[in-house]
Amino acid sequence: TPGQQLRTLFYALPPGESSFRSLEEVPDYVEKSIPFFITFIGLEFAVSWIQKRKLSGRINDGISSLSLGILSRLPDVLFRSVDLISYIYVWNNYRLLELPWDSPWTWYLTLLGVDFAYYCFHRISHEVNILWAAHQVHHSSEDYNLFTALRQSVLQKYTSWMFNLPMALFIPPSVFAVHLQFNLLYQFWIHTEVITKLGPLEWILNTPSHHRVHHGRNPYCIDKNYGGTLIIWDRIFGTFEAEDAKVVYGLTHPVNSFDPIMLQLRPLAHIWNTFWATPGFCNKLSVIFKGPGWGPGKPRLGLPEEIPVITGKEVPFNPIVPAYLNCYAVVHFAIIVDLYTELLATVTMLSQGTVLLRIGFIILSLASFGLLMENKSKAGILEIIRCLVFIGVYKLGYFRSQFSFLGYAYEV
Repeated sequence: TPGQQLRTLFYALPPGESSFRSLEEVPDYVEKSIPFFITFIGLEFAVSWIQKRKLSGRINDGISSLSLGILSRLPDVLFRSVDLISYIYVWNNYRLLELPWDSPWTWYLTLLGVDFAYYCFHRISHEVNILWAAHQVHHSSEDYNLFTALRQSVLQKYTSWMFNLPMALFIPPSVFAVHLQFNLLYQFWIHTEVITKLGPLEWILNTPSHHRVHHGRNPYCIDKNYGGTLIIWDRIFGTFEAEDAKVVYGLTHPVNSFDPIMLQLRPLAHIWNTFWATPGFCNKLSVIFKGPGWGPGKPRLGLPEEIPVITGKEVPFNPIVPAYLNCYAVVHFAIIVDLYTELLATVTMLSQGTVLLRIGFIILSLASFGLLMENKSKAGILEIIRCLVFIGVYKLGYFRSQFSFLGYAYEV
């Protein structure tokens, strides 16, 4: 029901309503939450306008975040989640005991297990350069709003899975699959500035205030508050920091781009170039496996004094773009969202060639929108090519809208 789905965003669906015998019975809570994502984003805009007389985000940054979110989900269209594939394999072949799937104790143990595994993975993703190259995508926005929650890495899921495997020795996959989704969904609503402090809950739960610190590039914010649902792990392991001075969001060295492809790949290119430029075999390995701030002669996580000073006068990357171009990008991005959701709904009925064609076009479109938002000179040429491709494949029937009455409008 809608009420149940709303409660999943706050991890408030109790064991009796979210325990399943088999993996096949577990709902896709994330996909069912999309209408609530949209509703809460609209609500955040309204509350931000009432509180501060300004919107909570920008068109260019919002489209960039949503583009990265779509991009991160595209592999799941082709393959089953690597988290579940690896987990099921260990469960089927190596489990030591089988906890009852319908026991509340199993449910709560899994809540703690999934969240602790997330804390460990999240912390290592900040402290190991090759993992940070994937995770930094989520931190690349200089805004902090619910759009930012959807800004995800394509590559991160291919390293996070291993941290969950110890649970596969005794926790049924159906229970794990529920909490894997709940842990992710909980982290959506904490990406906002419109909620200040939550009183005693701040001691136990990860809250918007705690997570604002995590997304800050102020020196006091770096490598703090890694928790997913609970903040207790940070308090236990010494990585907790309370919100203090006004947080300035983004990376210590901003990427200054809205191109989702570049945002995903440029950090890897930087590691590649640094690897070959660094002398000595051990130093080359350190480039990959030590912190992103490391250099020869420095401690593993780099020198705190090298973190850029925050003045409070930092100006986010915001190229001047004509109003009509913003409108154009919003309309065409909405069309891509329609095509993407239609692809999700019909993927099992489509040939692999058609699926790959649609995915390729979506990637091309997201890259084109990123360049448009930067007002790059080559963006116009790429956009003309993209529109011509769209007309061709739409006429040939490889694309289809969820709303048949919009077919002619799309061609126009």
